[in-house]
Amino acid sequence: MRTDSSPGNLPAREHLPAGSAGTPVLDVVIPVYNEEKDLQPCVVRLHEHLKRTFPYAFRITVADNASTDTTPQVAARLESEIPEVRSFRLEQKGRGRALRTVWSASDAPILAYMDVDLSTDLNALLPLVAPLISGHSDLAIGSRLARSSRVVRGAKREFISRTYNLILRGSLQARFSDAQCGFKAIRRDVAQVLLPLIEDTGWFFDTEMLVLAERAGLRIHEVPVDWVDDPNSTVHIVKTATDDLKGVWRVGRALTTGSLPLDRLARPFGDDPRDRDLTDVPKGLARQLVGFCVVGALSTLFYLLLYSVFRSFSGSQIANALALLVSAVANTAANRRLTFGVRGRGSAVRHQAQGLVVFGIGLALTSGSLAALNAATSSPAHSTELAVLIAANLAATVLRFLLFRAWVFPDRREGTAASTVVASHNPASHNPSSATYGTTTAAHQQHQHQHPHHLPHQQHPHSPLPQRPNATAPQAPYTDYDHNQTTEFRAGEAADRTWGDATMQLQAVRPHDHDPRDTRDAR
Repeated sequence: MRTDSSPGNLPAREHLPAGSAGTPVLDVVIPVYNEEKDLQPCVVRLHEHLKRTFPYAFRITVADNASTDTTPQVAARLESEIPEVRSFRLEQKGRGRALRTVWSASDAPILAYMDVDLSTDLNALLPLVAPLISGHSDLAIGSRLARSSRVVRGAKREFISRTYNLILRGSLQARFSDAQCGFKAIRRDVAQVLLPLIEDTGWFFDTEMLVLAERAGLRIHEVPVDWVDDPNSTVHIVKTATDDLKGVWRVGRALTTGSLPLDRLARPFGDDPRDRDLTDVPKGLARQLVGFCVVGALSTLFYLLLYSVFRSFSGSQIANALALLVSAVANTAANRRLTFGVRGRGSAVRHQAQGLVVFGIGLALTSGSLAALNAATSSPAHSTELAVLIAANLAATVLRFLLFRAWVFPDRREGTAASTVVASHNPASHNPSSATYGTTTAAHQQHQHQHPHHLPHQQHPHSPLPQRPNATAPQAPYTDYDHNQTTEFRAGEAADRTWGDATMQLQAVRPHDHDPRDTRDAR
């Protein structure tokens, strides 16, 4: 249940529509640095595999990370010889920088990347991108650590990989199994909003992208892969591991302080089936009770620990007030995120202020209980004080939950119908302030298709691109919808939503396709 008022910056997930725009459905990026020997065999093998097995239009983009050998010349030759190949040159190193730059400029709705050594078997490529094409998932990753994966590599790399993922699970509560496998894909509309939040430009780019996506509630699909280690890999393990640990610390600190605007990645209200108002289905009360009890139990232990510490140098009333104040702030923050599902920093100050009011009620109950105990006996035992405080806190906890649910974090869905804006799709209106979705012209799409890699060097890698429309649109300079069709949005959502037309041409599977076994390059 979402209780924040932000409509989110992502459209609802849908299956990619078929059309005749001529734009590739898939853009596979291969970041390279001084790979003059391996680049051509990699691109040729990948191109042959996609031609034979992938049923849609595709593109292969070589992203050169400031190579100092003949890699740029090899990439340029491949671009001139193979129509589906593009090359892009960066003057600075960094795999993350290359992916962010090329993905930000691409017009394909599905963006992927793989390492030039092709350690991952290419038969996993279609299962990787299929959930993104269908609209089921937002990101997809290949996993070497899944039970059904088949991996051939040395004990040293196996130990490092598993240790790193254990660190991610313990420090960042990551639930994905393999952050480092060089075989990933993302929907373009998600990448446009997610990429500006990622700071790393090197090898930690993948991990940061996955952690932020997972914390924002996006769906990550994992594909078990067949993977053979490349003994000639030029990755510096020690330096990479050090940089990754620094990245874990930075991201963990940002998540703890709430400085990341993850609410930008929220889906529109109603995209999540938990948003639906269904009859005979409770609106999350059971889940909220479980979450509140867990948070309450931990908060009570934290409160008792603080009380014992403060009691060692102050009176019982002062110790109780200080312990309750600190634990109340932590309790409100934990319930806000975990129990009631409020993301982002919006209204956080107001929620804490309301939580302090609830704290005042709890303080009155507990302080009154201590006063009654001191009136009954002049020197009560410490265990007796704790027992009285526990009983008083139980009463305060019930009242706190009711106030949190009804006042601090109310369910906003009851008022949705009264605050929605009904926006008609008007084909005659091209005013950007209207609710009509804008589309790019066919000429502009053709220009993007012909020159996707010719970007000015001064262009910022985070510059926004048009997003995919929510519905299948006819191929015309502007979107044309049925006059009688209406779509409901939460207040403030439709006013400035203009998604560009990223409709793709879907090519039929070739009747002569066959599936002989790929032969792996000997290394």
